[in-house]
Amino acid sequence: MNYNVQINAIESLDEIANYWTENDYRQLLELFDFPDSKSIKTENLLEMLQMAITDFEPAAAARVLLQYKLSEHLNEGQMDQMAHDMLLDKISEEYPDTSLHYALYNINQLLFKAFNGTFLNTKATLLDFTIDNNSETPITKAGLLRLLHHGMSPNNLVVRMFEEQLTKNVDFPDAESIVWELKTADYSNYQLITSEYWLSREDVVRGEFEGSIEAAG
Repeated sequence: MNYNVQINAIESLDEIANYWTENDYRQLLELFDFPDSKSIKTENLLEMLQMAITDFEPAAAARVLLQYKLSEHLNEGQMDQMAHDMLLDKISEEYPDTSLHYALYNINQLLFKAFNGTFLNTKATLLDFTIDNNSETPITKAGLLRLLHHGMSPNNLVVRMFEEQLTKNVDFPDAESIVWELKTADYSNYQLITSEYWLSREDVVRGEFEGSIEAAG
């Protein structure tokens, strides 16, 4: 099926709003040995958490956050190693398991801001676009990547790595890890968030284009 696509805006992000909840902040304050987190006003939670984080050595702080978010996916040795590697490399882009990139990005950026640059800065991309979809059924992450690739540079990493999945009727499970957030209220206007590693401003080479989704989903 063919669609017309209009790119409305592309924005580079150094944090993703509302990823961390108030409950996250309060639990993390306790893990960072901050007394009586329940007494802190909501608007002061992030500032107090950043202060508590910097009372730890950088690798130790990273280890606490990895344990909090990813203990079901990583073993103790992996988390120990990753906590040190994060000081040297962009783990949220380089770690082989792409399903962890979203969480790793948000962990990294919390540490980057708390330690004022000790950790490497990583970026996310917000893509705002409109498609002429008259259906009341939302298009899946895989379907949208298949559609958007018609307006992307051939040098884009997704295009180069997943050409078969973008152009043929085959499964595309990696789409769930590539697209971190996808929002739409009317199935025509979308906001997509992903890593700048997968999609940057320079990767979108056409502001308006027609594309098709050859595969279902």
